[in-house]
Amino acid sequence: MEAVNNTLLSEFTLVGLTEDPRLKLILFALFTVVYILTVIGNIGIIVLIRLTPHLQTPMYFFLSHLSFVDLCYSSDIAPGMLVDLLSESKRIFIVSCAMQLFILFAAGTIEALLLATMAYDRYVAVCQPLHYMAIMTKKCCVLLLSMVYTGGIMSSMIHTGCTFQLTFCHWEIHHFCCDIPPLLKLSCTNTFTNEVVLFIIGGSMAISSLLAVLISYAAIISAVLQMRSSAARLRVFSTCASHFTVVTLCFGTIIFTYLRPSSAYSPDQDKALSLFYSVVIPMLNPLIYSLRNKDVKEGLRKIIVRKFILRGIFPLNL
Repeated sequence: MEAVNNTLLSEFTLVGLTEDPRLKLILFALFTVVYILTVIGNIGIIVLIRLTPHLQTPMYFFLSHLSFVDLCYSSDIAPGMLVDLLSESKRIFIVSCAMQLFILFAAGTIEALLLATMAYDRYVAVCQPLHYMAIMTKKCCVLLLSMVYTGGIMSSMIHTGCTFQLTFCHWEIHHFCCDIPPLLKLSCTNTFTNEVVLFIIGGSMAISSLLAVLISYAAIISAVLQMRSSAARLRVFSTCASHFTVVTLCFGTIIFTYLRPSSAYSPDQDKALSLFYSVVIPMLNPLIYSLRNKDVKEGLRKIIVRKFILRGIFPLNL
């Protein structure tokens, strides 16, 4: 097939999730609910942290940014996917495709780095509690956050630029969004360099973040086991359990998706993984942090009491 240079190519065609009309309606209803819950949950976490004084700590400062990244993650993919489920034409302009890929990869990298930063915060809080406020100052938190965003954006710029320097022989993306593995399959040129760049840069980001998390939690577990009070041990474990659950879900899917060889690529498997990390996980994160975190639940209770009950919207009959 004659190659078409990507500078002349104006649009791609997305295959989507399915061609079954009934299944399309079911998936549309399901993922509409998922996206609504994602938006409500993540905006709710951000607003709750902003309005609750006892949540004005480094841990929840990073958590609010995690919710913001999850919101960007899901909003980058879900609306277009929902439109495509009800549309016969699933075309996407190459500029829109590049932007979608950039946001997708940037959000994923930022989330991985942010989870590593949150693990370090928990390490300082548990292992060096007397020096916590001196170490995790506002200036330090802002510096760490700026490094996280810079790393994610720079990494995504490299991957997006390398991907769209390729020459494409095909226009049909066997996916519901623009992601690196399915786009590499459209190229009629050698993608070995792209795969090496993906493995080195993406792998270094993912592996270094995961190592930071594992080292931090190894130190936390060692410190917790030395505590004499069972109540103190339980409190530390309950605080860290939510974060570790999110870490497991995030890193497991990212590593399996991007750090496997291209020969192991499967369109159906890749769609399932992409749905999980770009649509489902952003919905689960606020649920995990709210249901398993006493401080968040207490903050929510106080907001409800202050905003509704005390203002007489839902007066209590005492």
